[in-house]
Amino acid sequence: MTQTFILYAVSVVLFLGLDFLGLTWLIRPTFERDIAPMLLENFRLAPALIFYLFYIVGLLFFVSVPAMRAETGLGVVFLTGALFGAVAYGTYEFSNLATLTGWTWRMLITDLTWGTALTGTVAAGGVAITRAIAA
Repeated sequence: MTQTFILYAVSVVLFLGLDFLGLTWLIRPTFERDIAPMLLENFRLAPALIFYLFYIVGLLFFVSVPAMRAETGLGVVFLTGALFGAVAYGTYEFSNLATLTGWTWRMLITDLTWGTALTGTVAAGGVAITRAIAA
């Protein structure tokens, strides 16, 4: 249980830190080009925290904890995490493209690519750091 807690904490910190950079330098500028009037000046903290904490639970359940138990290589952990990210971010992006006025392919591709890479990186990084700490 302690190992899972470490894995969760490490993964949350990695995800928050990396996503802050991605949202600031990649996603927000892309979205401002197409849907600027819809964007809040400051994000709503509660929904953001709920997403992050819940998303990492899913990542650990489907990817990271099984990888820790099976001693899966980090390359496979990255790819499995990336697939999880592609499904999650893809669901959001393709649903928005199908239903919202102003949603663009550029927004979809940017956010889907970011979410896929971010999730794979956090999965592999979380497992690697937890293995090093727990060793």
